[in-house]
Amino acid sequence: MSMIRDLRAVVRPSARPVPRKEAAAPFEPDTTTSSAVVDCAVYRDGARVESGRTLSPQEAMREARRDGGFVWIGLHEPTEAEFAGIASAFGLHPLAVEDAVQAHQRPKLERYDDSLFTVFKTVHYVEHDQLTASSEVIDTGEVMCFTGRDFFITVRHGGQGSLRALRHRLQEDPELLAKGPSAVLHAIADHVVDGYIAVADSVQDDIDEVETEVFSPGRNGGVSRGVDSARIYQLKREVLEFKRAVAPLQRPMQLLSERPMRLVDPDIQKYFRDVADHVARVHEQVMGFDELLNSILQANLAQASVAQNEDMRKITAWAAIIAVPTMVCGVYGMNFKYMPELHWKYGYPVIMSVTVALCLGIHRTLKRNGWL
Repeated sequence: MSMIRDLRAVVRPSARPVPRKEAAAPFEPDTTTSSAVVDCAVYRDGARVESGRTLSPQEAMREARRDGGFVWIGLHEPTEAEFAGIASAFGLHPLAVEDAVQAHQRPKLERYDDSLFTVFKTVHYVEHDQLTASSEVIDTGEVMCFTGRDFFITVRHGGQGSLRALRHRLQEDPELLAKGPSAVLHAIADHVVDGYIAVADSVQDDIDEVETEVFSPGRNGGVSRGVDSARIYQLKREVLEFKRAVAPLQRPMQLLSERPMRLVDPDIQKYFRDVADHVARVHEQVMGFDELLNSILQANLAQASVAQNEDMRKITAWAAIIAVPTMVCGVYGMNFKYMPELHWKYGYPVIMSVTVALCLGIHRTLKRNGWL
């Protein structure tokens, strides 16, 4: 029996404890500085706190909340992975985070429990020597702003609309910057709308140039044949893109200037009224651009139609003049044996004289009536 037990022990392997599968570690946001971060700084009492090294957003947040103040983080076209850590650390709403990463949003203002999410469309005028059917007149970008009690985060999309100069200008005004994140929100709104005003003035020059060409007299003082309609259509499309940036921004600026908000300093709220007034003025100007371009386009098409009618009248007038010698030559080209004045000595000069006289008489009559 002892032999059998020994045999079983050899055949059956000894039971060993099965190692447990360790549970996956919970997701922890990345604390390293993302490549999308353009600048990250802590501001206290209106002044930038110099730490002597580059702070990650999480480190800046901890320092701002420990000693007071707020953190301003600027990002440029972050990916979802690059923005995930910052969104988690600051408790940003997932819907606002999705809009900030994907971009292509209309201007708006959304309020969440402890933050404001604002979208601005930046507009840049593209310089060009001559307006053509494919000229790019307006280049747009986006700036998304997260405003919290002790943080301000900007997410910028597009090659234009850098906020570096604005940050430096604000740092030179510590009294305003001491008002907190809402002061930065106002500065960005004012900066974006000032860009609208500058672009509107440049677009006005392009429209004036097209209008002058359309209504200028043609050659020899005649009716102008207008300009290429594709140029007007292209300018109208650029104005439409401009309008999409300006029109939706009116309501957010009214809310920021009229409705009390917990995250907006009452002293700063007064300044938003001036921004809202500028937005309304630019919106009226852009709407006027659209209506004026419609009128210019209609006038251009009407002038082209008038020019074509003049061409047809001239062709018809010359056809009437040519009809006289054609008729005479047709009559004398018939193969009849007995025709009046066929063998008359003065027949040829008389017929030619009559033909020329009739042609000159028709030409004079048509020219007097404005057909030639």
